[in-house]
Amino acid sequence: MRIVRIALSLFILISLNAARTATQPATEKAWTESAEPFHIVGPIYYVGTRGLGIYLITTPAGHILLNGGMSGSAPLIEASIRKLGYKSEEIKILLISHAHMDHVGTLSDIKKLTGGQVEVISAEVELLESGGATDYLFAKDPKMHFAGVRADHVLKDGDTVSLGGVQLTARLTPGHTRGTTTWMTTVEDAGRSYVVVFPDGTTVNAGTHLVRNPSYPGITADYRRTLAFLATLHPDIYLAYHSEFFDPTGKRERAASEGVKAWVDPNGYARWIAEQTANFEKLVAQETAGESPHSAPQATKR
Repeated sequence: MRIVRIALSLFILISLNAARTATQPATEKAWTESAEPFHIVGPIYYVGTRGLGIYLITTPAGHILLNGGMSGSAPLIEASIRKLGYKSEEIKILLISHAHMDHVGTLSDIKKLTGGQVEVISAEVELLESGGATDYLFAKDPKMHFAGVRADHVLKDGDTVSLGGVQLTARLTPGHTRGTTTWMTTVEDAGRSYVVVFPDGTTVNAGTHLVRNPSYPGITADYRRTLAFLATLHPDIYLAYHSEFFDPTGKRERAASEGVKAWVDPNGYARWIAEQTANFEKLVAQETAGESPHSAPQATKR
């Protein structure tokens, strides 16, 4: 009987580990899986992986690349750019949303490849240069570190980045990191203008402390300001950095028959921000009550 109990215990342990492996990283696995690049609106193209949004913005004067991916996936991004008929060496400006490994792990390689100028909001400069070593949450986790990159140009909240007739505005939306940045632009397609927002700063990674011994002073107020600001925006099109936030697959399929109209989703944006705000306030309430505040879905958003 003792042997049977041991065998049963081992079976249960193996089954639980298998279940964790199966459920844990459907999303994280998608971060390094190749995806077909495609046009979205005007000069904006998707060149990311299946799970991570990375955007090429083309202009006659060269191109802008917004965000990167996991370390080692730079060849996937370059292949997507070339598949669209553009050259990576024509990228002049490199922008980021925030300096976490899943969004800037490729930045050093892409900078070497393109020679593009890295433009970063001031509150994120130190974190980017440190390769994650100064992160309030991941500083002591080497798996979350990346090759540090020095900013060529330092921006402040409200600054604009312009190239070849395209202008993007940087808005500081901190909390997720101290310098998390939301980018905004207006582009034209077939004679119509579209307000496009690349929102960031809505999620709380597992392990973050908001109320008791906060991860950094003022983090809760930062998150609330960020979510309140994002709620004031009314984009025609919103393009996030994690695919589950805005359904790029479904919208792309509809775009085959509907064109740009498939990407226009102001109501979807408003719902998403409302959901993210409710999720945040739930975490604050749970932590205030002394409960474990972090749910599994939040844990995968870096």
